[in-house]
Amino acid sequence: MPSITRRSLLQSGVALSASGLMSRSGLVHAESLFASGNAATSQENAVAPRQKLLFDFNWKFTFGNGDDPARDLGFGADQGDFSKTGGFDFAQPNFDDSSWRSLNLPHDWAVELPFVDDGALESHGFKPLGRKYPETSVGWYRRVFDIHAEDAGRRIVVLFDGAFRDALIFVNGCFIGRNDNGYAPFAFDLSDFLNYGAPNAITVRMDASFGDGWFYEGAGIYRHVWLIKSDPLHLGELESYVRPEVKGDTAVLSLGTLVHNKGKQTENARVRWEIFDPEGHTVAQAAAPAQTIDPDGSATFSAATRIPSALLWSPETPHLYSAMVTVETSGQVRDGERVAFGVRSIDFDVDKGFFLNGQPVKIKGTCNHQDHAGVGAALPDGLQGYRLSVLKAMGGNAVRTSHNMPTPEWVEACDRMGMMMMCETRMMSSSPEGMAQLEKMIKRYRNSPAVILWSMGNEEDVLQKEEQGQLIVADMVRRSHELDPTRLCTAAVNGSYGQGVSRSLDVEGINYNLGKIDNYHRTHPQQPLVGSETASTVSTRGIYITDNLRNWVSAYDVNNPPWAELAEEWWPFYASRQFLAGGFAWTGFDYRGEPTPYGWPSVSSQFGIVDTCGFPKDNFYYYKAWWGQEPVLHLFPHWNWEQREGEPIRVWVHSNLDEVELFLNGSSQGRQKVKPLEHVEWLVKYAPGTLEARGYRNGSLVLTAKRETTGDPVSIRLTADRTTIDADGEDIAILRVEALDAQDRPVPTADALIHFSVTGEGALIGVGNGDPNCQESDKEPKRSLFNGLAQVIVQSTRTPGTITVTANRPGWQPPKLAPATLTITTSKVQARPSVT
Repeated sequence: MPSITRRSLLQSGVALSASGLMSRSGLVHAESLFASGNAATSQENAVAPRQKLLFDFNWKFTFGNGDDPARDLGFGADQGDFSKTGGFDFAQPNFDDSSWRSLNLPHDWAVELPFVDDGALESHGFKPLGRKYPETSVGWYRRVFDIHAEDAGRRIVVLFDGAFRDALIFVNGCFIGRNDNGYAPFAFDLSDFLNYGAPNAITVRMDASFGDGWFYEGAGIYRHVWLIKSDPLHLGELESYVRPEVKGDTAVLSLGTLVHNKGKQTENARVRWEIFDPEGHTVAQAAAPAQTIDPDGSATFSAATRIPSALLWSPETPHLYSAMVTVETSGQVRDGERVAFGVRSIDFDVDKGFFLNGQPVKIKGTCNHQDHAGVGAALPDGLQGYRLSVLKAMGGNAVRTSHNMPTPEWVEACDRMGMMMMCETRMMSSSPEGMAQLEKMIKRYRNSPAVILWSMGNEEDVLQKEEQGQLIVADMVRRSHELDPTRLCTAAVNGSYGQGVSRSLDVEGINYNLGKIDNYHRTHPQQPLVGSETASTVSTRGIYITDNLRNWVSAYDVNNPPWAELAEEWWPFYASRQFLAGGFAWTGFDYRGEPTPYGWPSVSSQFGIVDTCGFPKDNFYYYKAWWGQEPVLHLFPHWNWEQREGEPIRVWVHSNLDEVELFLNGSSQGRQKVKPLEHVEWLVKYAPGTLEARGYRNGSLVLTAKRETTGDPVSIRLTADRTTIDADGEDIAILRVEALDAQDRPVPTADALIHFSVTGEGALIGVGNGDPNCQESDKEPKRSLFNGLAQVIVQSTRTPGTITVTANRPGWQPPKLAPATLTITTSKVQARPSVT
């Protein structure tokens, strides 16, 4: 291969290493340091001559069957299926898959399935997955692809960022391997099985009959897939790390990596690091002494360097550095990757709480599952940034990855946008499988500055009070510290505090149980505390009267299950105790499954501060008022109470101003002082018109808020988060759908069914409305408004042009609504390199 200099690497399109490791300050795998919140750019982490190719496009899919081999491509019909290598016809390039469905990844087939009234499916969202539903629990994916003749001699690896759940991988008729969990990445070296200069086929059998959790988990290849081509002498997967330590205004970097030699001859290799600041300027360099590596051998390399006047990472200033790591022999670069990281210090003090960069910071966090309206678990990259922007707008500064290793793009969005993270593994176990999942999570994300805590798991009822749990978690914590000596370990513990699991944790995680916290702090004076899970307030967006027949819960902050707390209970408690690091509210977003507080026909939870689309509920503004910095004045409920004239209506205001005065049709209803961390409230007899709140600080009017009685809906309005997106086949636009009255005011009670058409260089990939009881399809081009809102997600093709979205109400369905059209421009970009 041609000789490559370090300068040419910078000019050729570097990318950021997904395999970056981490340090005390946390670091990021900047595979997607995109500025706007859409898909990642360029070649991800590959540094030439390495190639990292996106393997998401042009797959085929069909359902299999978990019981009947005749409906499962004949798989399992013969007990000798695995007796001979190369005998699987369905994994040959010439296999006839013409009747299979064409699609792109990521893909979640569970979200496409109908809802089924089966109590055994409740926590998973009533989707027909499991041993009782063999015809919808197994899916097959196929992709025919080319490998160039000149790739012979390189190592070629397929990497899955995650797939749910049990995966069998076949290539060119050969069984390659399996993976049996839904969240950790897995990879296979395909080099010996490929046809060079000829077509190849990969086939994946996914079986979602078993679950890892008790919540909606999806089904299929729901995260990205990559094809990585590298030299036989190459960096180990997830082995490069950067560990910054802040000393004054200098960052001292400890650097390390592992190099494998899969070639046929001994190599004399050296490793070099070049450190770049957020603007791309070189600020430091380092090199490790050369080492001899035998064939099929490996060697560890380490070095150190300094960054003077280092820029610190924080939620307010999420500065990201990067380290280009290269392996060289005789002055020639053989392999390389770019690892993104941040410089920051973290400390958990038993009496004073959490410190970031030497300053006390209260963790204002939310727990979140990974699904979203319309797409289930298969989120396009752009949705990660969108979801994070919703939580940041609320004043949040942290997230917990409940209850599993997160997708890389979620972590990268946190790094890029400034959101701290408690990163949680799915399996609390010191078994080989449990430890493997933990190790992959820590290696994958130890370079992320966002990650401030590793979580060993969640609410293990059997283990958490037993000595067995203490021993298991002690092994997990020990291994975590070996892989990452810069962070502490916690777990989300609910009860049995000070027993079992708790005895092995660096930081005790407290789920709920406000009445036990003060005593625990007194009796365990050496263990810091964090609220690993709090709140669990329940509410339905836009609903102000609890209706148990319709499975609706009032959006006032007055409803919670017996174990849980209201927003105005848990946050004042945590805010008033310096020793508490802060907490993570359950949950930021509503999520599929666990339809608390109801069952069927509810299909999603109502715990969220925002709904499944990201539309805020009223409690959002409580947190925004007391977590954020800007003045807030949020008035609710809506003022459309037909046939209730003269009846008293509870009127609330969430505000961080000094005083609020309320007016109805110009008549004052009284002025109230705002007590810290509380709302203000009036009881107002309903009359149509205008409800207005005026907020004052230091005696001066600062903000006003109004609620008006609207007319009936007469038209539809479409707006998008962005009207120009990338024509890369991945980027998305998120559309808000509303119904307006004759004065162009949104009607907060509108519930009309809206139909959509999408033409041009894009496609509709999902719809939603945030209704926890809605069982309409997430994929059909229509959706009912729920309390005035719905959401449409469209995705670009790889051809520049325009996408035209039209929303209409068919004329035969009252009320008649004027249609709306929105045009989105898709701009030419250098798309990520992908497999052909």
